[in-house]
Amino acid sequence: MEAEARRRKACLGLDEWRLREYVTGEPIPARIHQMCQQIDLAARALSGMSSAPTDFRDDVYWPRSW
Repeated sequence: MEAEARRRKACLGLDEWRLREYVTGEPIPARIHQMCQQIDLAARALSGMSSAPTDFRDDVYWPRSW
């Protein structure tokens, strides 16, 4: 689950946003920050299941990102 969560955050460009925040001092946009929180929540929920679904990479288990 953690690897999938990292992959989804990478697709959002989180590393670039963090670098931008470090260099310019401008915070990560709220929509990116909120999406990362939702991804973390989904990963925790999936990890906490007694038997995680085999298709946990399916978009149905993760927040929708546009």
